[in-house]
Amino acid sequence: MTKTVVALYDDFPSAQRTVQDLADADFRRDDISLMANNADGIYSDEAGTAAVGTPTAAAPTAATDDTSGTATGAGIGAAVGGIGGLLVGLGALAIPGIGPVVAAGPLAATLVGAGTGALAGGLIGALTDAGVPEEEAGYYAEGVRRGGTLVAVRADEADVDRAAALMERHDPVDIETRASQWRESGWTGFDAEAAPYTAAEMTQDRAATTGAATAERTGDREAHIPIVEENVQVGKREVERGGVRVRSYVTERPVDEAIQLRDETVHVERRPVDRPADPAEAGEAFKERWVEVKETDEEAVISKEARVVEEVVVGKDAETREEHIRDKVRRTDVEVENIEDTNAPRAPETPRRP
Repeated sequence: MTKTVVALYDDFPSAQRTVQDLADADFRRDDISLMANNADGIYSDEAGTAAVGTPTAAAPTAATDDTSGTATGAGIGAAVGGIGGLLVGLGALAIPGIGPVVAAGPLAATLVGAGTGALAGGLIGALTDAGVPEEEAGYYAEGVRRGGTLVAVRADEADVDRAAALMERHDPVDIETRASQWRESGWTGFDAEAAPYTAAEMTQDRAATTGAATAERTGDREAHIPIVEENVQVGKREVERGGVRVRSYVTERPVDEAIQLRDETVHVERRPVDRPADPAEAGEAFKERWVEVKETDEEAVISKEARVVEEVVVGKDAETREEHIRDKVRRTDVEVENIEDTNAPRAPETPRRP
């Protein structure tokens, strides 16, 4: 199973060195793609370029010598250097929304072979066909539109990490960060209908996104190297480190108590008596009367009283501690080295006396 590893570079020389490293590491040259924005014509010997899928006589898509991989045909200039000897199918194209580019490898072949269908998909379609997620493909297309150079390589799954490490050697663009910078300026996504960037607009955009003006690729060059130094700011924030959760709930326990209860029973007893009635009894003896005797029983009565027997108090204490923060800050330094002129005439050596 193969995967496509993609990287975007702000300058062509970095992309060119990446292609060379990939080729030196035995990645097949017909698996390596390169696409460079050519809005300023630095890579073209002639003014015209071929539209994607529609080669013209004025600027044909470059033919390739199958034995050497060297690009031939109008539209490719010497500034491309040795790329034509490394990659297959190097040619000059025009892509909707991006403008003129020079391209080589499978991506170029996909665009040229798509014919008019490439107008709908363009570079995003070629990248998604190669397995790149569509959103990420849009980032790379926008990067080429703004003057970047794209390098892609098809690699077996076992070689993906090795290819990525080689491409990281030459400081590729962090595409997610760069897309965030574009969004901050109002960009909402790659638009194939948008007008291509001019060389001046690319220079201005690069200065805004990288913080340094990009030197023009023609004539005398001027490079601006910013000296950047990091500062450390130590702050503090609150983080949760655990704690205590207290739950109150109800339990029951059985109670077994003994109590003495009294029960009354009424009983009636007739006793035989033989005696004369006294005068008091005689007066009441022949009157009708009622006598009631009621039985009374005791029964158990349960009453409950709630009493506070313990309190659980939840609180926290705070203490202050001092912690020493150790880290590293980076600073860019510039080292200037004089390059010896190997073509300057040398002073004749003074013969030594014996």
